[in-house]
Amino acid sequence: MDYLKEIIEKLKELAQKLIETVLGPNKEPEVELIPIPVDDPQDYYGN
Repeated sequence: MDYLKEIIEKLKELAQKLIETVLGPNKEPEVELIPIPVDDPQDYYGN
């Protein structure tokens, strides 16, 4: 059973390499989240 998992993993790696070779590496990196400032309610009411 472990042998089959290893074969599947190797096939996934080869498929990924093939896709990267044909299409190029990922063109869009993962989007980095930008923190959004939130007003503090205490500042709003002047406390």
